[in-house]
Amino acid sequence: MPYPSTKFRENLSSSFCILLLTECILSGLMSLSGKKVLHIDKNPYYGGECASISPLGELYKRFKISGPDDSACRGKEWNIDLIPKFFLGNSESELVKILMFTEVTRYVDFKVIEGSYVYKAGKVHKVPATEEEAQASDLMGMFDKRRFKKLLLFALNFDMANPRTYQDMDPIKTTTRDMFCRFDLGLDVMEFTGHAIALHNSEGYLDQPCVETIKQIRVYTESLSRHQKSPYLYPVYGLGELPQGFARLNAEYGGTFLSNRAVDEIVIEGGEVKAVKSKGKVFSCKQLICDPSYVPGRVRKVGRIIRVICLLNHPVKNTHEANSCQIIIPQSQLDRKSDIYICVVSYTHNVASAGMYIATISTKVETNNPEKEVQPALELLEPIKQKFVSVTNLLVPNEDGRKSQIFVSRSYDATSHFESECEDIKDLYHRITGTKLSLGQSSRHQSHNSDDD
Repeated sequence: MPYPSTKFRENLSSSFCILLLTECILSGLMSLSGKKVLHIDKNPYYGGECASISPLGELYKRFKISGPDDSACRGKEWNIDLIPKFFLGNSESELVKILMFTEVTRYVDFKVIEGSYVYKAGKVHKVPATEEEAQASDLMGMFDKRRFKKLLLFALNFDMANPRTYQDMDPIKTTTRDMFCRFDLGLDVMEFTGHAIALHNSEGYLDQPCVETIKQIRVYTESLSRHQKSPYLYPVYGLGELPQGFARLNAEYGGTFLSNRAVDEIVIEGGEVKAVKSKGKVFSCKQLICDPSYVPGRVRKVGRIIRVICLLNHPVKNTHEANSCQIIIPQSQLDRKSDIYICVVSYTHNVASAGMYIATISTKVETNNPEKEVQPALELLEPIKQKFVSVTNLLVPNEDGRKSQIFVSRSYDATSHFESECEDIKDLYHRITGTKLSLGQSSRHQSHNSDDD
């Protein structure tokens, strides 16, 4: 998809936005609220560090690996995401709300991921998608299956505004651990429910109020009932379609996009951002939104992430020949502090040559030997034709940005879904505008008709 054709502008009087997927989404929301937005991207492609790389030969070059001949690297057949993430396909999913609110769905097609799996005792097991699968699942014993069903029904019927649905539990005072005990769930069921359904990435959620876990179980379950095979969706042609869609939206509202353009200087006066210099030109702005790579002095390291992109010529074993799937390895299975995630997509999503699969492993680094940490995940994928390993810093902003009007997003975490990124988007929006993000239809029309700031 080509870049939007837009008029070159200088001295823009509102928001200035540097691209990453998070920033693309925010720029779309800013455009809808009536602000003029300028994108400047130092890369020649959309999406920053979460871009889709094409052709395949570019991936080999990026990782400085000697690649196959040209016939094996045909351009249009490959779109490899550097940071693949799925999203829950339900109207209560935060990303779906944003996509529907902005109408970016006009530009992007989606396809259901074929299965969701969880790792237990050295083997991959399907997370039950139907009552029949639950009954046949070896993740649970006979009695746990009944209790698990009761928990799902409770979550589906739960309504924060209706205390009658609480079943005598205060959702704020009752911890998730206590809720699981109320349903008499075994440790194995608690584990896959918390990590593969509620999508928590550490054990800390067990001692937090159960209301958030209930909501997340409900979103997962409703997404699953809607799409049958799994609750997850993924863009056809890869995740790079999303920033392209938001860039087109921004262009519709008068925004400007400048690609392959380095940022030479961020001009600050009196502690507040005033302009950005690029290739001898000065672009004035009231606000700057950017990812950590543009302002290294304003972020701090809170961890490291290892990602391994693997090219396969076969589906992953024990996934029922699925052409796409998610696999979660809960931390306790490998005596770790954080989960390991595996995203698998293939030619069916138009991201690889016919018969080829792309599996990406990701997790938070915990030792001095990151690749050894993901060895159990690599073994699940064997044989692997080629792997591309990267270890990157997990960065967060040092300040909220209100004083300087420089708003910095967090680095993308290791999870294989968009839940934490959506929280970052909502938090950034609140800091930038001073109001909470409202995604109601009425707000959409009001934003559409608003005047420029």
